[in-house]
Order: sequence, then structure tokens, then C-alpha cells
Amino acid sequence: MKPMLVERIVLQDGQNCSIETPRRGRSVTFNLAESPLGWLHARNMISDRHFVAGEMLRRDYERAALAGRTTMVWDAPPTSRSARGAPSHGAATLLQIDAKRRFDGAIAVAGAGLSDILWRTVCAGESISVSEKALGWPVRAGKLVLTLALDRIAEYYKVE
Repeated sequence: MKPMLVERIVLQDGQNCSIETPRRGRSVTFNLAESPLGWLHARNMISDRHFVAGEMLRRDYERAALAGRTTMVWDAPPTSRSARGAPSHGAATLLQIDAKRRFDGAIAVAGAGLSDILWRTVCAGESISVSEKALGWPVRAGKLVLTLALDRIAEYYKVE
């Protein structure tokens, strides 16, 4: 039996956030300061509430496996000679399906105008300045719009 692990987010000052999820499997360590959201949080440009909500959205995005694959698919080969071709896409786990449902719900709550900067900054890891240029927005508009979007998804994820 695999040990139960707890996934949690640790803020810059070492304080734990309220997003602890018991799960089975491997534990992954990542540097939150490397993300654009972590960079904003480290400089007190977004609140703890916004940071936790953004990390919950990123977690759901990654768990749902919505990003494109960059390497070869190493799934098991077909079991019979007649079953050639790619594996079926119906093999998504319940965890992936649930994460996709939460991600889609959060993006829907953010709305059409706010979800663009939210996806680019939180999920794709683009800096705000790159996102502003890609969206054709004026300089320094991205942080304000991102803050509004993070407010909406914080309500969706019930972050206090």
C-alpha cells in the first residue's frame, strides 16, 4: 500500500495555506517563486487569498492534463495484434475528470474577458507584460484585470 501524502502550498514566509489535499502517489516539489503568480505574491502585489486561488486553478489545470504533451506517449502497447493505433482517450482517471470539471467551472466563473489573462498567467506561466502584449492591452492593465479574475475564482474555490 502506498503512503498517503499531503499536497500543500507553503507561502514565502513559511506559513501553510489552507489547501491541503490527502492523496496517494508521489510528491512533487516546485518553487512557487518561479511562477508569475509567485513573483507577484512575493512582492505583495496580490494577497494570500489571490495566490491560493490561483494555485488551486493551476493545480486543477495540471491534474486535468490540459497542457499539450511535449514527449512521446509511453503508454502500454496494444494487447492484441489487431488493436493497432493510439490508445483510446477514454482512459482518463476520475481525478482528471474531476479536476477538469473544477477548472472549467472556475474559468466559467471568471468570465470571457477575465479568463484570458487568468489562463495565460496562472496556467501557461506567461509574465503579465507578455500577456498584455499578446492580448493587445495597455501596459499595467494586466495586473488589475488579473486581480479581478483571481477575486472571482477565490469565491468559486471558497478561499478565505
